[in-house]
Amino acid sequence: METVVWSKPEHERAGTPLLVMLHGYGTDELRMVNLFPQIPKEFTCAAVRGPMPIGDHYGWFLLDYFLANDFADVISTTSKVFAWIDSVKHNHSSVSLLGYSQGMAMASTLLRLRPEGFKATVGLSGFVLENDLLSLSESFDSPPPFFWGRDKSDPVIFRDAVQHTEEWLNANTALTSRSYPGMGHRIEAPEMVDVSAFLRYYVLR
Repeated sequence: METVVWSKPEHERAGTPLLVMLHGYGTDELRMVNLFPQIPKEFTCAAVRGPMPIGDHYGWFLLDYFLANDFADVISTTSKVFAWIDSVKHNHSSVSLLGYSQGMAMASTLLRLRPEGFKATVGLSGFVLENDLLSLSESFDSPPPFFWGRDKSDPVIFRDAVQHTEEWLNANTALTSRSYPGMGHRIEAPEMVDVSAFLRYYVLR
């Protein structure tokens, strides 16, 4: 990953739990940087920029209106993110993921490909990819903790994608699901209070 913004200077990161933060489609890492103050101070946060240019901003892989994707793009990007995580994880006590919108699709895909690699996963206003190859390859020894926050009336995430996401998360994870009426396709303070509590419980205790 060529662009990463850290919440702590390098000399303060050793031994801390790492939270890798993945932005949405057509935005950039600064969307995640704005959340740093709402994450428990014990964490080192790393806001990573997606590698694919989307206009003047960035994404993780191309999407259409119905959230269809080229799975080769998905695998290429996940390989890049894994390589970056592997280059820094030795400095941290654990690695967790937080993804917003398309970033949730990335976070859940990373978890599916390496279920033992992450302490906890947070998905906000996003979705889980529907892909037969992923379904065949995934195997969880125990359900990983997963927080899913959203507005049930979110106008951006296609209804079929929401249904698949709900089914997959209930079947495969230790799910904490919360809804925030009126939030739309955003991240707001009450949701981040719940995210903070989730991370404290599953990572810091």
